[in-house]
Amino acid sequence: MQDLELRRCHWQMVFSVQPSNLARSSSIQNRRASSDSSDGLDSYLRQLGERVRAARARRGMSRKILSQASGVSERYLAQLETGKGNISIALLRKIASAMSIPLVDLVREGDERTIDLTLLVRKLERLGPDEVAIANRVLNNALGLRETARRMDRIALIGLRGAGKTTLGAALADRLSVPFVELAREIERTAGMYIDHIFELSGQAAYRRYERRALEDTLAVHPECVIASGGSLVSEPETYELLLDQCFTIWLRAAPEEHMNRVRDQGDTRPMAESSEAMADLKRILETRHALYAKADIAVDTSNCSVSAALDALVGALDNVRRAEA
Repeated sequence: MQDLELRRCHWQMVFSVQPSNLARSSSIQNRRASSDSSDGLDSYLRQLGERVRAARARRGMSRKILSQASGVSERYLAQLETGKGNISIALLRKIASAMSIPLVDLVREGDERTIDLTLLVRKLERLGPDEVAIANRVLNNALGLRETARRMDRIALIGLRGAGKTTLGAALADRLSVPFVELAREIERTAGMYIDHIFELSGQAAYRRYERRALEDTLAVHPECVIASGGSLVSEPETYELLLDQCFTIWLRAAPEEHMNRVRDQGDTRPMAESSEAMADLKRILETRHALYAKADIAVDTSNCSVSAALDALVGALDNVRRAEA
């Protein structure tokens, strides 16, 4: 359950889709579409219209001038600015270009950015990946956003399914005499249903909301703990940032073959049904998440290690960090 992307992929490989499931899936999708249109779309269109109108006002452009510059009719612009125009992305791109602003500044959700934040984002966008990483570290250090000593009371284990997060997390919590929290169980408790049912009934977005809420609740309740996160949590930027800010994070690494063998040893033979394709998928996921997992404070390789040896390596790495901070 910890690496949901990999599990769902191989469910599809092993089982064929039955007509009854197709009908149920269609019904669920229809309910989601109806919910989306009634719950969030109107609010988003109003926000989009206000953003276009504010951007036009800041540039001293009348609606007529913007219409001429973008090729979009004044009537359509009026509908857009009042939240009544469900505009295509192509037309919105023309409007953004006419006002010399990035399209993303119009379409993103959330409150209007301050000028300082906008300028900072522009600077960061001109940097390469390595320079952005350096800038991130400079900000964290300068503002004390991730003081190691402050975060050491909560240890969070990240990594792909089969890395040993649950087994080692429980053992580490016992060694440190602090609570152990498996985030997957907290998500199910928060949602009141199993994780597979969350995806089936409400989709990925709902799961991510429950994941975020479960993490926030865990942080509020446990000033000291060991957390085993889901393998895909790192792909959700805001939730992962919260984990990095509030916990000392450890990436439990292992060779792809080790991941696969451990999943099999746990009694889950589904990924073995198409072993060559499963291994290719696993390697692809590891590759795409490498940079995200690498944001952890430290990494501990558990390949070819017994549980006891891996736990000793984990405790030793933490002791080294504490001595360095003393």
